[in-house]
Amino acid sequence: MSVDPYVVYPEGPWEHRMVAANGSRFHLAIAGPDDDTAPLVLLLHGFPQFWWAWRHQLTSLAEAGHRVAAMDLRGYGGSDKPPGGYDIPLLADDVAGVIRSLGHRGAVVVGHGMGAVVAWSMPSLTPGVVRGVGVLGMPHPVYLTSLVLRTAPPRTLKLIARVQAPWFPERAITHGQLVSRVLDTWSAPGWRCPDTELYTAAMRLPFAAHSAMEQVRWLVRSTPRSDGRRFRSAISAPVRVPVLSLHGSADGNLPPHAGRRDREMVSGSYTRIIIDGAGHFLPEEAPRQITNTLTDWLGQISTPS
Repeated sequence: MSVDPYVVYPEGPWEHRMVAANGSRFHLAIAGPDDDTAPLVLLLHGFPQFWWAWRHQLTSLAEAGHRVAAMDLRGYGGSDKPPGGYDIPLLADDVAGVIRSLGHRGAVVVGHGMGAVVAWSMPSLTPGVVRGVGVLGMPHPVYLTSLVLRTAPPRTLKLIARVQAPWFPERAITHGQLVSRVLDTWSAPGWRCPDTELYTAAMRLPFAAHSAMEQVRWLVRSTPRSDGRRFRSAISAPVRVPVLSLHGSADGNLPPHAGRRDREMVSGSYTRIIIDGAGHFLPEEAPRQITNTLTDWLGQISTPS
């Protein structure tokens, strides 16, 4: 099934740019002041989306004076899709390298879903690069495995188990309706993603489905291995930078109480907000509320370049 590779480059009030970092190339949509003095905000998407999920916040935060970059994670969208190497420490190094390649010493990193796992991990794995962390719909990864087993609804547990099998999940993305099912079941009742076809097409780009599945597989399979133990040990120290945690009250992936222990992992300022009536895909389900909340929070924290 052939997909136009330019499907992940929609035009708009932003600039598409390829940035070299950490031995790979990454696609970003960038808006806001084009200079090194404006504070940088880096936005990381989750599964099964790509940078487009942040389009509302990308333009609004830029209008507020920030330099904003929505990044395609390794394996997604317009970024490189190598056959292997999808562990969280490597993804964190990717993001840190992108920040430096953009000419900044540090940035506020805001992540959703899998992007939030990366954002949570960066203050420990790439210290000095992150000025603040925003996380949407994801508890701190030091608790993630145990919390998923205790709090996730059966459909999420079924998906995680299904992903561990080789090839079948990829085929469910490239030839089936897995993307649309995830968008429907993880969102709030009554909300329908307006860009299901776009996200499905993006996940059907060559190697994208495999890359996305490998990220989820690493989180599960590394748990008993030495690399997983090293990762959890590395992120066990409390986060010292400001943290904003947002969660939808109707999140179909993980319920809000999955983040009940997150405060224990933050020694800096910590703000936790439950978005009433919203599901997992907060940047799109509640775009105005997420934009306003991020704008207010960014104005309260120091974000030097």
